[in-house]
Amino acid sequence: MLKSMTGYGRARERIDGYDITVEVKSVNNRTLDVSVRLPRVYTFAEERIKPLLLACGVTRGKVDVYVSVEIPQTEGEVLSLDADYAEMYIKALQELRDRFDLPDDISTMKVAENRDLFTVTKKEDDLEADWERIKTVLTEAVQQFDEARCAEGARLVSDVKGKLETISKTVDSIDAKSGDAVKEYEAKLLKKLKDTLAEVGAAVDESRVITECAIFADRVATDEELVRLRSHIKAFTEILDGDGPAGRNLDFWCQEMNREANTTGSKAQNSAITADVVAIKCEIEKIREQIQNIE
Repeated sequence: MLKSMTGYGRARERIDGYDITVEVKSVNNRTLDVSVRLPRVYTFAEERIKPLLLACGVTRGKVDVYVSVEIPQTEGEVLSLDADYAEMYIKALQELRDRFDLPDDISTMKVAENRDLFTVTKKEDDLEADWERIKTVLTEAVQQFDEARCAEGARLVSDVKGKLETISKTVDSIDAKSGDAVKEYEAKLLKKLKDTLAEVGAAVDESRVITECAIFADRVATDEELVRLRSHIKAFTEILDGDGPAGRNLDFWCQEMNREANTTGSKAQNSAITADVVAIKCEIEKIREQIQNIE
């Protein structure tokens, strides 16, 4: 099943007294771009989160991961003030107050709401236990995130298949009209020749008319383009029914379908076929927009 690059997952658990919340969300992007926000004491876990996402099959998209941890009062942990950071933070608040003439409500409790002012020193052997707790909640959030991407991917695939069906029917319409275009040309050519030659009393050379029509038919023939269009539609559908990342592959086939539509349009000799080609190109463009969200 193809997946969308857009998804959201959230999980929250209390483990060993730690209240852990993880949110994972993403939007489409050409490559995989992971941004992680963690409490400062848990920044060591950042380098482990991206491999976990990769292991879960995330290969493209701009992914934001937010981890919140409420730490219980336990032995072996020391809470200390980051004085340098606090000084910069308070100066920034004062500048904000003065520049915008805001009420002076800077107080100890207000400043203390910024948890980054404090550093929790932990035992080195607690790091693995911390990671296991975060990993448990992260895995649950990523699972929800993946389910959301699968559901959105299924909707995108269904929509694109509907548009491919529309293109396929329009290709059949062009195929049917192409033969009529040659017949119309033959009838117009024959009438014009008869009218012109009648003025001088000459007879129409039927073999010459047949030759001219054959040349015209060869010039406007779209058989090869329509065959390739049908082949591209088939290849596109097979990819939609497959597994794994396919966004770039689908984009390639969009370009190929558009190429054949353009060639068909350049050979069009009546407004009905031109209208069909325009309709096909519109559907291809809609498909191109949709597949930008497919991983």
